[in-house]
Amino acid sequence: MNLENLNIWCWIIPALVGIITGILGYLIGKGSNTSITSNAANLNALETENAKLKTELENCTKKLSAAATSPKTKVTPSSLAASKPATDSFDAEAAKAAFGKKIKENDLKIVEGIGPKIEGLFHNFGIKTWKDLSETSTIKCQQVLDSGGSRYRIHDPASWPMQAKMAYKGQWKELVKWQDIHKSGKY
Repeated sequence: MNLENLNIWCWIIPALVGIITGILGYLIGKGSNTSITSNAANLNALETENAKLKTELENCTKKLSAAATSPKTKVTPSSLAASKPATDSFDAEAAKAAFGKKIKENDLKIVEGIGPKIEGLFHNFGIKTWKDLSETSTIKCQQVLDSGGSRYRIHDPASWPMQAKMAYKGQWKELVKWQDIHKSGKY
């Protein structure tokens, strides 16, 4: 009798362990499927946003090339001076409220990814204000970085003109929100 009882337990214990591990495996697997689904949804949303941005970039490039080749308007220094809008007044209090620290006007370091040395490189190229940086192409920004040597290869200046434009226009809350979402250029 004792041998038969032992033989039954040799079947019951592995069966119980198998059932328990199967249930745990199912629960763990079900939880990871949710994160896979949410990651796929995030990826789709980012791809859609990327497609929209590429379309906007193409449209802007077309407008720029059309304006450059258009013989309608002659650009002279006096016409440039006349076409400049009145300078936007810098609201230091609004900037401080958004960032939680004192912001100096035209401080390029407010742009995510630009530090004191990169700011110096931009100054060497005559890019000293947020407006200047906002009107600088990504290609030109990359040339500025390349002038500093190989240690600046890790930087991606793609968003710098856009961030500078937000600063120039006084869109502090939008800039802070964008920088929070894209911490150090990473999503």
